[in-house]
Amino acid sequence: MSAPAIAELEPQIRTALSKVQDPEIRRPVTELDMVRSIDIDADGGVTVGLLLTVAGCPLRDTLQTDISREVGAVPGVTSVRVDFGVMTEQQRRDLQSKLRGSAGGGEPVIPFAQPGSRTRVYAVASGKGGVGKSSVTVNLAAALAARGLSVGVVDADIYGHSVPRMLGVTDRPTRVEDMIMPPQAAHGLKVISIGMFTQGNAAVVWRGPMLHRALTQFLADVYWGDLDVLLLDLPPGTGDVAISIAQLLPTAELLVVTTPQLAAAEVAERAGAIALQTHQRLVGVVENMSWLELPTGERMEVFGAGGGARVAETLSTTIGAEVPLLGQIPLDTRVREAGDAGDPVVLSDPESPAAVALSAVADRLAVRRESLAGRSLGLSPA
Repeated sequence: MSAPAIAELEPQIRTALSKVQDPEIRRPVTELDMVRSIDIDADGGVTVGLLLTVAGCPLRDTLQTDISREVGAVPGVTSVRVDFGVMTEQQRRDLQSKLRGSAGGGEPVIPFAQPGSRTRVYAVASGKGGVGKSSVTVNLAAALAARGLSVGVVDADIYGHSVPRMLGVTDRPTRVEDMIMPPQAAHGLKVISIGMFTQGNAAVVWRGPMLHRALTQFLADVYWGDLDVLLLDLPPGTGDVAISIAQLLPTAELLVVTTPQLAAAEVAERAGAIALQTHQRLVGVVENMSWLELPTGERMEVFGAGGGARVAETLSTTIGAEVPLLGQIPLDTRVREAGDAGDPVVLSDPESPAAVALSAVADRLAVRRESLAGRSLGLSPA
């Protein structure tokens, strides 16, 4: 291949590389300054020098495959080899500043608490444990992602973390300087949980200040990118974590999960009423395990009836604004089975009654908050 032909080929290869995204950051490798070099030999063989953020990058094979596919499709390229290197400390700092934006000077901030944030933040709460709050959270997240939205999940239930298992996430976060790249579930969700930082099934024994610091890191130190929706799986009750979330994310909207049982509903009302003190919006109530559908077609109300409607009505009166009952989710063993398998039922069995009900709730939440800042409205002076 002549020198002029090689010179013409290089821009085409760079264009091909711009289609390759870093699997963790979800931005083109060319934009992230990861492409160190492009060498083309006389026979059309191409060697791409690529800088990884860390030496043990868990998604190295994915990058190898994607680069080989895109560059190999360029006419004139006969073979593709990827020569991996590792970024220097300065290059990692530059990358961190680029991702966080020059306005913040590279310092960690909570992007969802900034003016103009377009991310809808839903804090999924319950008055007590055992009502299926985590199952509701992961299925709503998966259903929203399936609609093409960019979705993140924070497992804020520090003591009772279960989200990684329910989403099938086994990878550990990758650290770039003091920034954390969250693992990605097979369903396209970004996920962070304290369970990713502990050994085995070790218990977390922390007091309030430690919980607050962990949540701050999850929100500020983790690189979330441009999310449409962020869901937080809160621990039951109205303790330290609920207070911290109200402080860190004052615009977060509360979604209360209860069962039909009146005893559970009374506790759920207290969890929802915290919005009066924190001045957060209550987006609605989800009643879980509403009934069991029998083979005869009849419904067995295992946990009674009316709890969700009661919570919605009581909270509407307490708050002075409508708090709708967003949906009733039937009791279904497939929800539990799918959660244990790490494959949410809205994806693994979307026609099941529980999946249909959960998807309907997701439809009501799938609205992106738009900002008009910096956008032309197409107006002109008269």
